[in-house]
Amino acid sequence: MTNPNYRKEDVLVEALPYIQQFENTTFVIKYGGAVMEVESLKEMISQDVTLLRKIGINIVIVHGGGKEITGLSKKLKIETKFINGQRYTDESTRDVVQMTLAGLINKDIVRRININGGRAVGISGIDAELIKAKKFNEHDLGLVGEIVDINSGLINNLLQNGYLPVIAPLGVDDMGVVYNINADIAAGNIATSLNAVKLVYLTDVEGVKLESKLISHLSKSEVQKMISNKFISGGMIPKVNSALGALSLGVQKVHIIDGRVPHALLLEIFTSEGIGTELVNDY
Repeated sequence: MTNPNYRKEDVLVEALPYIQQFENTTFVIKYGGAVMEVESLKEMISQDVTLLRKIGINIVIVHGGGKEITGLSKKLKIETKFINGQRYTDESTRDVVQMTLAGLINKDIVRRININGGRAVGISGIDAELIKAKKFNEHDLGLVGEIVDINSGLINNLLQNGYLPVIAPLGVDDMGVVYNINADIAAGNIATSLNAVKLVYLTDVEGVKLESKLISHLSKSEVQKMISNKFISGGMIPKVNSALGALSLGVQKVHIIDGRVPHALLLEIFTSEGIGTELVNDY
């Protein structure tokens, strides 16, 4: 499909078996990173998810917005603090997170998809207690939460009525306290709760690499070995850990792809070679 000599009919023929295979299934797409900052890429993602929805695939988007949160915090003169690479969230920062994720970013994604006819609906984890959470206890990160439960019924109701949910990763506890939730982890939990066929991470990297070489296919045990040997580190850790958890609980495949590639979603899903790293359970 990436070959410039491909004819349009060749592209359609290659895509047909994948369209038939995935009709009436559910994909969860984690949307974040540089792809959220470039106008042309934002438009392509909106087109891609609308196309996937139009051919009968249920699409759920979970989005991040770290750079935007940091930018607004700076404008409001609120200190940004990280502990072990994770954002410390005090009350002021939590308010910025809520404004940025559930407000500006969420509604911009919804607006763009709806321009293309995608029937997107923007919600956050606070709505109908979609993401029940409690305080994250492994490190003191302030109002950062870990997920207790997902109200999958709300998402399924939207999907069954032809809508495309766009979810801001905020959580709420029984007392109504709002927590900042890691978007990668939220996407994995939501994919698991929906028995999604695919969980796709749109990232700023090509996928998982070993000695600068892209690995197109990895089993769960191979990923665990790479983590143990520190071949996977940094920002990739939450993604692969979320992926492993999702695979363990029923998600069939997890894809880590470079969202900066034009129409990356379509290339990964509808071509035999794909463009990123595909993670699967051990056989």
